[in-house]
Amino acid sequence: MDRDVQLSEPSAQLLNVAASVTGDWMRRIMVKTAASGGVDVSGMTTELDAVVSSESAHLLAALEDLLLTDVDDQRTNPLSLFRSAVVGPTEWLRSVGVPAPPPDRFSAERFPDDLYRLGPATWADVDRRLHEPGLMWGAWKAMTVLRRRRDEGLR
Repeated sequence: MDRDVQLSEPSAQLLNVAASVTGDWMRRIMVKTAASGGVDVSGMTTELDAVVSSESAHLLAALEDLLLTDVDDQRTNPLSLFRSAVVGPTEWLRSVGVPAPPPDRFSAERFPDDLYRLGPATWADVDRRLHEPGLMWGAWKAMTVLRRRRDEGLR
């Protein structure tokens, strides 16, 4: 990725807020899911911290790479990156014996790697502070694409 590229203001805001909430979100979904499955993780702090740290770093790096990519070349979106980031937490939950809930057809078809249904449906599912930056980024991207198509005579 060309690091000389500057993030747009909406992209920078989304990345900054994501950086401040991602670790807490990941820890929260793992602890809550373990507890609902009857597994006490209070004695697994070191392992939990390692997963949260590693997976958060991967997610934030992927988010930054996406936000630095020209909008016409983006093949995913930021919220989808959060949905994909549940693979590591899922593996950890399985490794500590948390039983997966019964599958439902929609989740199994759409999110086969998310056995515990950890992935967010909306920005607010990650953290309410991501709601506005996520929507602003989406509006900025749509406006950017529409302006380009208009300038190209395609709209």
